[in-house]
Amino acid sequence: MFDIGFSELLVVGLVALIVIGPERLPTAARTLGLLLGRIKRGISSIREEVEREIGADEIKLQLRNEEILAKERKLLEDTLKQTGTVGADIEKQLRETTSILNSPAAVAEAGEKSSTEPNKPEPASIEQNKQPPQ
Repeated sequence: MFDIGFSELLVVGLVALIVIGPERLPTAARTLGLLLGRIKRGISSIREEVEREIGADEIKLQLRNEEILAKERKLLEDTLKQTGTVGADIEKQLRETTSILNSPAAVAEAGEKSSTEPNKPEPASIEQNKQPPQ
């Protein structure tokens, strides 16, 4: 953080020795050490608290994401169940329709209709036979 080398510390120590004096320099150094220790502990406690808060926020976000995923899974399961039910209904109706169409009465009725009705042209073939006016 600070780019202080040994030579700078030596200059600061000599200036402190001259300004404070040799009698009070040990007590001033001890006081300065205690203050720096308190500052370091305060900064580290703040850092730990911030890291805990960030961790708590991440945990809350993860829990929220898990809740959303659980809701999505439940919705998907419900949709699959409904799809299965609809599919079963369609299969049932298809079987009933097939059995009705394959019954002897339906086959005989279809045969009578085809022999009595003349062949009608399809609407698409009528459109093709018409010539545009010139």
